[in-house]
Amino acid sequence: MNATRISSLITTFNAAVLGIGGLALLFGSDELLPRLMPGMPANATVLGQLISAGWLALASLNWNQRRMIVGGIYGRPTVLANLMLYLVSACSLGHPVMAGVASPVMGFLAVLFAVMAVVYGALLMRGPFGVDKPAGAGAGA
Repeated sequence: MNATRISSLITTFNAAVLGIGGLALLFGSDELLPRLMPGMPANATVLGQLISAGWLALASLNWNQRRMIVGGIYGRPTVLANLMLYLVSACSLGHPVMAGVASPVMGFLAVLFAVMAVVYGALLMRGPFGVDKPAGAGAGA
């Protein structure tokens, strides 16, 4: 599988996840947030809509980058934006999950965000998957 195909799968998957989550929070944060975080006041739905704005913006960025190679020096702003979103999200959700006060959905999201942070961290450090090869591993080696 070539680097463009892998980058395309990663960015398309992220665009779908963030787009679906962003739309759900935009239109249903008054229902979703109290279920995800018991004790959340119903009038705090504006927080869900603010999160939605960021997720939809990043989903748009990922969707526009879906046919480009991302990783290393290629698409670095996209990689960094996704890395920061997923790293901060995983750490933020990890606290209540580890304390046992979060719903199972929050646990799933924490794990998903942690996996995506690792994927984007690897893309940042090593370059597009499938492009970087060990020294001496050319066509004739």
